[in-house]
Amino acid sequence: MLVAGENVSPGLLAEVSTLAHPPRAIGVFRRADLPRGTRPVTLALWALADPGNVGTLLRSADAFGAGVALSAGCADPTSPKALRASMGAIFRVPLAGFDEPAGRRVALVPRGGTPLSELEPGGEIVLVLGAERDGLPPDVLAGCDERASIPQPGGGESLNVAMAGTIALYELARRSAS
Repeated sequence: MLVAGENVSPGLLAEVSTLAHPPRAIGVFRRADLPRGTRPVTLALWALADPGNVGTLLRSADAFGAGVALSAGCADPTSPKALRASMGAIFRVPLAGFDEPAGRRVALVPRGGTPLSELEPGGEIVLVLGAERDGLPPDVLAGCDERASIPQPGGGESLNVAMAGTIALYELARRSAS
């Protein structure tokens, strides 16, 4: 629900802003008004502490029509850094708890999983991504139906979790469209 705005001084906006160049307008929203639920493709994020990664994954989920599920220990998706990285996706992408989405759970692991291009598309899929440093703990991996990896012929050790999640969403969308 939108309500009428109020004019405030630029100095007051500068005080509440975390940006070097404060905005000329701000909005105030209630967390309870953010979209909740799941979608046929969902990113389930395990203990992602970096709010920039959480916000970037929200933005990617928005681009590919996916939902996002968060575990305990994830960065707050409404923190300033996550909000900036999401570029407004927080207001369109449904959020859920980590265990809420139904469907085949696919752990995205750096190596040793089925190549992502060979993953069977279709049905409800929950892509499970872990924190960059620690990955997914054994109990979370055990709760997944399968593991998938993004082949990296260039020799890099691993991808940033936001990049890996985006590539996985793209690959699923590309294969579903074929």
